[in-house]
Amino acid sequence: MLGTLRNALKVKEIRKKIFFTLLVLAVYRLGAQITVPGINVSALEKVSSSGLIPLLDTVSGGGLSNYSIFSMGVSPYITAQIVIQLLQMDIVPKFVEWSKQGEVGRRKLNQVTRYLTIILAFVQSIGITAGFNVLSGMGLVNKPDVQTFVTLGIILTGGSMLLTWMGEQITDKGIGNGVSMIIFAGIVARLPYSLYQIVKERIISSTSSDWWFNLLIVVLIVIAVLLVTQITTFVQQANRKVPIQYTRRATSGGSESYLPLKVNVAGVIPVIFASSLVVTPSTILMAFQGSHGGENWFEILKNIFSLQTTTGSIVYTVLIVLFTFFYAFVQVNPEKLSENLQKQGAYIPGVWPGNATVKYVSGVLLRLSTVGSIFLGLIALLPQLATNIFGLPQSIGLGGTSLLIVVGVAIETNRQLEGLLMKRKYVGFIRE
Repeated sequence: MLGTLRNALKVKEIRKKIFFTLLVLAVYRLGAQITVPGINVSALEKVSSSGLIPLLDTVSGGGLSNYSIFSMGVSPYITAQIVIQLLQMDIVPKFVEWSKQGEVGRRKLNQVTRYLTIILAFVQSIGITAGFNVLSGMGLVNKPDVQTFVTLGIILTGGSMLLTWMGEQITDKGIGNGVSMIIFAGIVARLPYSLYQIVKERIISSTSSDWWFNLLIVVLIVIAVLLVTQITTFVQQANRKVPIQYTRRATSGGSESYLPLKVNVAGVIPVIFASSLVVTPSTILMAFQGSHGGENWFEILKNIFSLQTTTGSIVYTVLIVLFTFFYAFVQVNPEKLSENLQKQGAYIPGVWPGNATVKYVSGVLLRLSTVGSIFLGLIALLPQLATNIFGLPQSIGLGGTSLLIVVGVAIETNRQLEGLLMKRKYVGFIRE
């Protein structure tokens, strides 16, 4: 990967894309340090004990820890994407029609997604502010009235939309997927502080009698992270090669090729989607903490949507598994794939074109997604269970989710850089 980056920096066009991406991410990190007016930041310390801020920070990109203008991050945009993609599955006919119109339809769907993002960001920002104000018990908002909450909602919504726009600029003019890169930057920026927390809690604050034992635990955690990173990288790059044969090419016996289907077709999107769906109910429940806290139904829902409980961790893992299957079929639509193969005069050896190809590809996707979903679920679940059982810092519990996002984004970005370098070689060959 370092070799690819070094070669990419030698090319002027790619170098501009990389510097543009770094510039946008630098602006984002600067904005993440600007606290919105009228907020008592010290009151956030009590809210942090609930475990919501680390989870929200993972999805939002790290702007919530000091209640910055980017506190909502890209979470509302991700939630809006989930809703629009679900509505395209024969629920809203107009969306289904647009999804089949190519680039024009994609622009219309993106526009609807942006409008929905504004609504979700406004509702979510007011809900989080009101909920945190109750949980803090110290008055997170200096002047808690309707006008203040609406003003804060507008500011945070504007920050979320600005961040979404910045992500789109990275996608168009920079390197990688903009939304994923913003979440990636937020996670990486918090790594030094997370490591410091672990060292402080396990070594610096420990007594002389258990100092060596805690040091051993830290060393084992580092080894486990490196091992899981290696396994994650291997699985994320693994793929199944489906043979393809072309009949319309002027070669004797046709031309053979293959269709690579990754074991984890959905990438890190299921993890981000599942995190967003866990955050939303938690945010809504915060608004009822003062009036219904302690009631049976409230405690049940709080237990289900809290990653600090075993039940919540299992629910989170189930959501990851479900979204892995869902997004795999969104990424690789067997029906569209079958149609494209027929248009290109291609077929899978031993499989009839049409419905037989659709069934075959669907079966392959199901088997691959089963392995991929179990892998994603285990990586996200095991660290969280270790945190709940052994009392490790919350940053370790969310480390599985963060690790999946970081490794996935790094692999996709490296693959895009390799593609740009390969494209330049082909263009240079043609010009010569």
